[in-house]
Amino acid sequence: MLNGRMKLRTWLAALAVGVALGCAGAPRKPDAFYQTPAPMPDGKPGDALRSETVAEGPDGARSWRILYRSTGMKGEPVAVSAMLVVPDGPPPKGGRDVVAWAHPTTGVVQDCAPSLQRNWRKTIAGLDEMLKAGMVVVATDYPGLGTPGVHPYLVGASQARAVVDSVRAARNVKEAGAGDRYVVWGHSQGGHAALFTGQLSAALAPELKLLGVAAAAPATDLAKLLELDLDSKLGKVLASEAIWSWSRIYDTPMSKVLFQDAVPVVNRVAADCIRDGMEGLTAFSDSLPLRDGFLTVKLSAVEPWGAIMKENSPGAAPMGAPVFISQGTVDEVVRPQITATYAGNLCAQGTAVRYLSVPDEGHMRVAFNSASQAVAWMADRFAGKPAPDDCVRSK
Repeated sequence: MLNGRMKLRTWLAALAVGVALGCAGAPRKPDAFYQTPAPMPDGKPGDALRSETVAEGPDGARSWRILYRSTGMKGEPVAVSAMLVVPDGPPPKGGRDVVAWAHPTTGVVQDCAPSLQRNWRKTIAGLDEMLKAGMVVVATDYPGLGTPGVHPYLVGASQARAVVDSVRAARNVKEAGAGDRYVVWGHSQGGHAALFTGQLSAALAPELKLLGVAAAAPATDLAKLLELDLDSKLGKVLASEAIWSWSRIYDTPMSKVLFQDAVPVVNRVAADCIRDGMEGLTAFSDSLPLRDGFLTVKLSAVEPWGAIMKENSPGAAPMGAPVFISQGTVDEVVRPQITATYAGNLCAQGTAVRYLSVPDEGHMRVAFNSASQAVAWMADRFAGKPAPDDCVRSK
């Protein structure tokens, strides 16, 4: 366990990388494109409600911002935004294979959508490699980011719906030439979304063929991760976002589990985006008044909070496809031992797991620094090759 000074230094170094990579002009504010059509037209999940080409995409590809139909927490239709990137040239017979990218934590309010960033293409790990392999890439913002409404942060079923409906939406954009085969690939919060997509895809979208689930440093055991992260500055930011979002999604006052002086601080932190280093520094600064032990209870021991975390920790249902997991060995946000335990549980369920332990890698860049291996693994799934399996199985 690193001491507080080392954690601070690591956090600031990671933010410095984010500043260098992420600051290409201020992010946009949500404009009319992101507004839900009123009234919402009749239709099905994945229907494309709106699309427009964008000029900031990678060379050798065409890019769109899309708004598509999905399903909210109460079964109501909601609009979700995404970026769609399609390699140049005619699609193959049967359509192009699709990768659904699920992004890491960027915040929990409307302004925090990755698609609002001017350098959005740099936020998708392995984008250029996927395009060179002929894959369509669709990157959901999730509900409540970009579009109006409360973002269901780390709510597994909501994120899975957003992912599978983004694949449907890609197929509904004629120019994409997308087929019915896909892989989901995500980092951190997005790794959590990817794992829930693996559990739920067959029930949510039986017309789609999920061939693989790839996750970098995925959030798995939410109760343990939250408890361990509370002693770090970044952990306090993420805990604030989770508590703020869950209190609204599940209609349970956070004032019952926070000290009184922590409530306005959590509200302030939850209003911050953390899409790049400069935004992260603001959130870090805003969280400083949160003293150690700003929770009045152990959250997992109090209902409905314990049930919320259990319900939204992946693993309760079998995985519907082989799994690739990459995990940094010095990750202080998603602890390696928790990810390894989750991978062991997948093995026990009979899932083929490729587990890539990335030496001396922390949390912020693990998806980018394992993207080449992830994309090669995805390409093999699309090629129909047997899935590699690092599980130790008795004969």
